Amino acid sequence: MKPILALVGLIISLAVLLAGIALWWLLTAFNAPGPVSEERFLVVERGESLGHIAAKLESEGLLKKPLVFKLIARLSGAAADLKAGEYAVPASASAKDILELLRSGKVYHRSVTIPEGRTSWEIVQIVNALDVGGAIKSLPDEGALLPETYTYTRADTCSSLIARMEVAMDEVIEELWPGRAENLPFERVEEAITLASIVEKETGVAGERAKVAGVFINRLRKGMPLQSDPTVIYALTRGQHENTGKGPLGRRLLRKDLAFDSPYNTYKHTGLPPGPIANPGRGSIEAVLHPEEHDYLYFVADGTGGHAFAKTLDEHNRNVAVWRKIRRESGR
Repeated sequence: MKPILALVGLIISLAVLLAGIALWWLLTAFNAPGPVSEERFLVVERGESLGHIAAKLESEGLLKKPLVFKLIARLSGAAADLKAGEYAVPASASAKDILELLRSGKVYHRSVTIPEGRTSWEIVQIVNALDVGGAIKSLPDEGALLPETYTYTRADTCSSLIARMEVAMDEVIEELWPGRAENLPFERVEEAITLASIVEKETGVAGERAKVAGVFINRLRKGMPLQSDPTVIYALTRGQHENTGKGPLGRRLLRKDLAFDSPYNTYKHTGLPPGPIANPGRGSIEAVLHPEEHDYLYFVADGTGGHAFAKTLDEHNRNVAVWRKIRRESGR
C-alpha cells in the first residue's frame, strides 16, 4: 500500500510542479515585452470575437504568442470586457499591456482642424483626405459647417464628421442668436451667417472682427453696397479654391473682376449676397450679432495684417494710397 501511496504522491507532486511551471511560463509570456519597436494602431470592431482579435494581434506583429493572450483573457474573465475602437499600442507592449488597454476603452482619438473661413468645398477636401471611409460626393450648404477641431477614429466616416460640424454650427447659432444686439439690419439667421462669412474672409485679426462687422452694418443701414472683395472671389470661383499658394484665384483680384455679373458680387449689387461665401467661426458670428458701434464706412489693409478704417471717402482714398505704396515697395 505504501508504494502505491508514494507513487500517487509523486504523481501529484509532478502534476503540481508541471502546473507551476506552466503557470510560470504563461505569466512570463504574458508579461514579456512585445516584438514591435514602435507604436502601432489596432482596430477592434464592434462584436469581434476574442479569437479574431488574438489572430489580428499576431498577423499585425503585435504578439508572437496570441494563445497566451486568449488564455489569460478567458481565465481572468476579461474576454467579455474588451471594447471596440481604435487603439494606439505602445512599442514593446506585452500581452498584459494590450489586454489592459482593450479593457480600458481608452481609444485613440485622431483630430482634424477646420480653419475658419474655409468654403464647404474646401472642407470636403480636408475631410475626404482623412483615413476614414465614405468620401463625401455632394457639398454641404455653404455656411452650415462650424470651423473647429474635431476628434475622430477610423470607425468614423466622412459623412459622420460633416454631420457633427453641422450640429456644432446649429448649436452655436441656437446659443448666440437669442442674445443678439437690437436693431440689426437683418432679421434672419441665414443673413447673419452670410454677413459673418464676409467678415471672416475680410480679416484674420480676431480683435478687428466686431469693427469690420460695424463697417458693413453701417453700409447696410445707409443702403451702400458692401463692396467686399471676397464676395467677388466667391462669385468667380463658387468657393472651389485651388489654394496653390497664390490666393484662391491663383492671382491678384483685378479691376475688371469687380464688374463680374453675379448676385454674390457686392460691388454690383447692394445688400447681402444670396448666401454665405464661406463657413464662419464662432468669433465672426459673435461679431456680427454684436458689432462695434462707430461711424466708419471704409477699411483697407494697412500692411501689418490689420486694416486702416475711415469715415469719409477722402480719408479712405488716402489710406488706399498708403497701402498701394506699401504693396509696391514690398513687391506684393
